[in-house]
Amino acid sequence: MIDFGRLKNQALASLFTRFPSLGRKAADKVETMRFDDTPWTPAPGPLSGLKMSLVTTAGAHINSDTPFEMIDKSGDPTFRVIPSSTPVADLMITHDYYDHKDADKDINIVFPIERLKEYVAEGRIGALSERLYGFMGHITDGHVDTFINREIPKVSKMMKEDGVDVVLVTPG
Repeated sequence: MIDFGRLKNQALASLFTRFPSLGRKAADKVETMRFDDTPWTPAPGPLSGLKMSLVTTAGAHINSDTPFEMIDKSGDPTFRVIPSSTPVADLMITHDYYDHKDADKDINIVFPIERLKEYVAEGRIGALSERLYGFMGHITDGHVDTFINREIPKVSKMMKEDGVDVVLVTPG
């Protein structure tokens, strides 16, 4: 069965990629969250001695995982755990709100797992966490509360359990 809503979202994403000014006009209409402060903690030392995790909002996940919800217009606030040992051939993107044709060819564009492994091998990063995380960046309405108050605390707890010192966050 053809999902015309998904086709529309994919066509708009392609159009906004081809004509960025249209994308900016559409984005200007979206009310964004504002914060009075930004929680920031400096890195506790040089990267060469730290454990890093990776979080993307590009909709990346293991191809055997449940894909992100694309029918709900408010998005999907949940996350997928991606073991750092996962071969890139086993990863995919489920996200209709940006054009990810190039990232489908090389997932490192939005989820630079191979680059981070290279940096670990070169000693630039101390270690890569065993658990990495994929989110879908399109989250609106009531799902924002779920994302902030349920899903983010879960991921934070898992990172603490894994001894993560720093996190690289990449957009989709």
